[in-house]
Amino acid sequence: MNQNIVPQATSSLPVWLDYLSNIHSSAIDLGLERVQIVAGRADLCKPAPLVITVAGTNGKGSTCALIESILLEAGYTVGVYSSPHLIRYTERVRVNGKELTEEDHCRAFDFIEKHRQDVSLSYFEFGTLAALALLKQARLDVVVLEVGLGGRLDATNVVDHDISVITSLAIDHTDWLGDDIEQIGYEKAGIFRAGRPAICGQYQPPSSVAGYADEIGATLYQAGIQYDHSVSDGVWSWKNGAFELDQLPLPGLPLPNAATALMTLQCSGLEITDVQVVQGLKKAALPGRMQEINDSPLIILDVAHNPHSASYLAGQISRKYPERHIHIVIGMLHDKDIAGTVSALMPIAGHWYPASLQGPRAASAAEIKRHLPELSASETYSSPAEAFEAAMTHVFGDDVILVVGSFFTIGEVLDCWQKREES
Repeated sequence: MNQNIVPQATSSLPVWLDYLSNIHSSAIDLGLERVQIVAGRADLCKPAPLVITVAGTNGKGSTCALIESILLEAGYTVGVYSSPHLIRYTERVRVNGKELTEEDHCRAFDFIEKHRQDVSLSYFEFGTLAALALLKQARLDVVVLEVGLGGRLDATNVVDHDISVITSLAIDHTDWLGDDIEQIGYEKAGIFRAGRPAICGQYQPPSSVAGYADEIGATLYQAGIQYDHSVSDGVWSWKNGAFELDQLPLPGLPLPNAATALMTLQCSGLEITDVQVVQGLKKAALPGRMQEINDSPLIILDVAHNPHSASYLAGQISRKYPERHIHIVIGMLHDKDIAGTVSALMPIAGHWYPASLQGPRAASAAEIKRHLPELSASETYSSPAEAFEAAMTHVFGDDVILVVGSFFTIGEVLDCWQKREES
């Protein structure tokens, strides 16, 4: 498509997404100046009466989903913006738990195009502003925004949000954020707001997080200090000072993220009963996070793509499925810590199926294989779908297929599985 030809509100979603991919000089361009101009013109800086922004290395999507589930159970109208998507672009915006139509997104793109005028926007910036337009139009009680990259300079940070959340902190996105954990903490803490709640779910985070909160006068709630959680006999409890919730059901999403979600909701001042918390925890789910799509063989999808998330995943798998042979389908981006991620998964791995991804950031299967034990990864595969099909021919008995490494890997395998089921 000629990038000079501007789509219309009635143009198709693929046409719009192609346009968004070509109108800016780079896919990732951190900075707020251009986004702030367009957000101001379009009046998008306060899309709902209560806005919660969630940053972090891992656990952002799960925390957003847990907050969303409990709020919906409590009867509030809720919108969520998250990225990236697994299969459909429309996954990025949920209103009351449901995706909007492609036509809705196209109209929102047209709205932003009219307001941006001569301002150049990256794909992510354009999509974020369109999502804010959709959420504001829905007239919701609460909007939950997932930060894309970093925090301080991420497009979501133009919003006047009421509660800031950091889920976890680890070395990731080194090409843009560097490999200094203090600097990464500072970038994530850049979403904090003066005089407003700032929640950090990382135990013992870098000092830059508390330092920034003190510097601007944000009210910090730190995991392990202001709030905490514990597990016993298949249930868990959550505590904030003298206030405690116990006998809570274990959610299908990571427990530290559930604890952080509860702290966030307590800071919101919204009326939520204990029963609504319990029901929301039970119902919370998110595609690509310990997602089981088949029982025999057991197939698990998880977007773990760095050592921190892979280590957590390995612990969960070994706890839930001890002594079962694990076939790991893996595809990653070359700017991730492939060696560290593979090392974290090694204790549970039986056989590996390394797959090549597509695109400028993609790692080849051969690049991944260099980090694998020679006898446990005899082949390489041109795509996650091909690797998955190979794994399906090798499983038997109580074996498990675990698909990991990237949103792109999970999305392709999930799409492959759905098409297999439909046929």
